[in-house]
Amino acid sequence: MTIEELEQIAKNVRLENSKFDYEVNVCMDLACASQGAGQLRDALAKAAESAGKKVLIRRTGCMGPCSSGPLVRVDPEETLYRKVNASHGEAIISALGGLPVPELQCDLNEHFGSQVRVVLENAGYIDPEKIDDYIARDGYKALLTVLTEMTPSGVIHRVTESGLRGRGGAGYPTGLKWDTVAKAGGDLKYVVCNGDEGDPGAFMDRSVMEGDPHRVIEGMAIAGYAVGAGKGFIYVRAEYPVAVARLSAALRDARRHGLLGNSICGTPFSFDVEVRLGAGAFVCGEETALIASIEGRRGSPKPRPPYPAVAGLWGKPTLINNVETFANIAPIIRNGGRWFFNMGSERSKGTKVFALTGRITNSGLIEVPLGIKLRKIIEDIGGGVPAGHTFKAVQTGGPSGGCIPAGMLDVGVSYDALMRMGSIMGSGGMIVMDDTSCMVNVARFFVEFCMTESCGKCVPCRAGTAQMYTLLTRIATGAGTMDDLEMLEELCATVKEASLCGLGQTAPNPVLSTLKYFRNEYLEHILHKRCPAGVCTMEAAAEVSA
Repeated sequence: MTIEELEQIAKNVRLENSKFDYEVNVCMDLACASQGAGQLRDALAKAAESAGKKVLIRRTGCMGPCSSGPLVRVDPEETLYRKVNASHGEAIISALGGLPVPELQCDLNEHFGSQVRVVLENAGYIDPEKIDDYIARDGYKALLTVLTEMTPSGVIHRVTESGLRGRGGAGYPTGLKWDTVAKAGGDLKYVVCNGDEGDPGAFMDRSVMEGDPHRVIEGMAIAGYAVGAGKGFIYVRAEYPVAVARLSAALRDARRHGLLGNSICGTPFSFDVEVRLGAGAFVCGEETALIASIEGRRGSPKPRPPYPAVAGLWGKPTLINNVETFANIAPIIRNGGRWFFNMGSERSKGTKVFALTGRITNSGLIEVPLGIKLRKIIEDIGGGVPAGHTFKAVQTGGPSGGCIPAGMLDVGVSYDALMRMGSIMGSGGMIVMDDTSCMVNVARFFVEFCMTESCGKCVPCRAGTAQMYTLLTRIATGAGTMDDLEMLEELCATVKEASLCGLGQTAPNPVLSTLKYFRNEYLEHILHKRCPAGVCTMEAAAEVSA
């Protein structure tokens, strides 16, 4: 495969597509598929055939506004339809070339106005199971560019220049990590893609793997060239069967096109990728636990150093980045490091994909430039909380994140700003809560999750989270005392400081942030045996009074 051959494939796809007067893209992500998107696609195809119109009906990955699904986008008019079902097929086809169907039409600016799409640039435009669709939108062009025109150090320089930080949660500079692996000794190195997305309410990585699998593979191959690795692994939880199937199909197609395997594109570089399944253990999102799982051992973390960049998979230097990080690589190579660097805030560059869920009008997948204000995300893109209720808090960073109150909605979203507020970026989960949420109960829910998912290897996490959960349960049920509250705060500090890995170190964040911003709710439960949100039933308090 050469650049010329790649461009010829893209030209052929565009020529074939030009034979159609219209392209009707149907979102087939899980949210839309579960609401009948498959039947809708069939109905559109049948209606187009009956009408004798030249229409390309294409299935795509997630378009973004999941709560409005099933979604259909018509090109070249760029008309987006929401809440479509099979009965609307004839109306949509009949409207082609005329006025859109008014009751189904969605205002594109309503959801996409503040978004900047880098990772999701192909979302809604390609069939994820057709490699030619990906190639037609500059797919694998970046890989061939680095193999034929750039040195490994030049690739690392461009990634470093971009300011890209790891999108898995820690925010470690990607270029620095790549450089460390490249400089590590040994002739055998590995590249690992962390697709073990376990945060409640998070589906960013799943949507990228399902909707644009070749983008992840291309990013891994570029990374392999840059650091000197010949083998890659994509670690995906088995609960993502569609992602596993599409990644596996994409790998087969890439090999058939000579874009993976031996002597890629006639160059000395050889690289291949294998999918490995995880059993759904949240702790395997931690690098050393993930490595243990790939090796066939129990997924539990180990002390660092040595870091995986020096001694990782089977003791060899290993580069580990998450799905979104790899998905940023190809556009950075194509457009340049400064292009990416010029987006975002001072210390947080580029864009970030978030899964916006909870008590929000428009839930779904969004991609925004870092530095954007939380208010812009929640009120403009998300449409605010449902009518009749008021915004209370937003939790970022999954079960390891913190709850941010209404008074801080005008803070820009960045790694540093979220840390200062007692939360973290995490992998990109963003859960909105309104006045019906009890913050004591919210903290208890996330601590219970961390307690259950703890691997049990270190005492601070194993025993500490269990004791935190017991104390939160006492407070939530009306049996708590001020001594319990004091002990809870002391436990949080101990677990945070003494735990072995990131799971335990960040498990206290929901408690600490709710204590900081919603302490009055804890006091209401303890002193007045009352839940302000009316969520907790106060069973223990009722038993005492009886």
